[in-house]
Amino acid sequence: MIRTIKFHGLTSALALALISGCSQQASEPPAAEPEAAATAEATPAAPPMSIYEAAVSSDLRPEADRARDAGRKPAEVLEFVGIEPGMTVLDLFSGSGWYTELIAHVVGDSGRVIAHSNEAYKRFVGEALEERFGTGRIANVEILMAENNHLILEADSLDGIMLVLSFHDIYHVDTEGGWELIDGPAFLAELKKGLKPGGIVAVIDHYAEAGAPPETGESLHRIDPALVIANMEAAGFVLDGQSDVLRNPDDDHSTIVFAPEIRGKTDRFVMRFSNPE
Repeated sequence: MIRTIKFHGLTSALALALISGCSQQASEPPAAEPEAAATAEATPAAPPMSIYEAAVSSDLRPEADRARDAGRKPAEVLEFVGIEPGMTVLDLFSGSGWYTELIAHVVGDSGRVIAHSNEAYKRFVGEALEERFGTGRIANVEILMAENNHLILEADSLDGIMLVLSFHDIYHVDTEGGWELIDGPAFLAELKKGLKPGGIVAVIDHYAEAGAPPETGESLHRIDPALVIANMEAAGFVLDGQSDVLRNPDDDHSTIVFAPEIRGKTDRFVMRFSNPE
C-alpha cells in the first residue's frame, strides 16, 4: 500500500528537499565514532617475537636467570653472533649453564648444545650445571667434562662455539685450584679443528686497557681485545664482526672484575670470528 504524505504549510520545493534529504540519510551508513577510530589507531598489533626474544622469554627458564638479562642482553648478543635453529654449538667453560640454556632454546629440537666444564669451574659453581641439565629438563643439551689441555673435539662437528667471559682464562694459572696453564695455540687449534668451514666463534670478555699484557687475564681477569684478535687470527680464524652492545663507559678497566662496585657491569666486547676453511 502506498501512503500519501501531505505537507501542510510547506511549499512543494521545500517538501521535495526534505524527502530527498531523508532518503540520503537513510541510505548512508552511520559515521564511525571518532573516539573508537582513534583508539583502534593507537593500539597496533604487536610485532612477532624473534627467535632470540622467544628464547629469553621462555617459561622454562629459571627466574634467577632472568635477573641477569638486563646486564647481558642475550637476545641482542645471540642475534649478532648468528646462532640459528638446527646448529650444533659448543659452550666452552659454560659455568652454571646460563648461556647454554638460552642457546638450547634458539637451536631448538633440531639442534644440539654441548656444555663444557672442568673440575675448577665445577668447584666454582658447584652442582649447578648438573642440576640444570642432568635430569634431561632441556633435552638437546649434553655435558662435556674436559680438563685444560685435554679437550678433544670431533673434526668438523660444530657450527658454533661460544667463549663467554673466559678467553682471558687462557692466561690464568692456579695449580692449587686445579687450573693448569692452558697451551693457547694448541687450544685454539683444537677449536678450529672441531669447527665446520664457515662456522662461527663468539668471544665475549672484559675490556683491559689498550696494550695491557696477557698477564692481565690473571691479575684482573680482563684482556685487551687486540690480543684476542691477534691470537685468533694466528690460529686461522677471521674477524667478521664486532658489537658495542655490552659497552659501559663508566668502567675504567683498572679494577678486578669481581670488585663489588663493577661486578656484572664491566665494559665488555663482543666479537664474531669465522672459520674460512
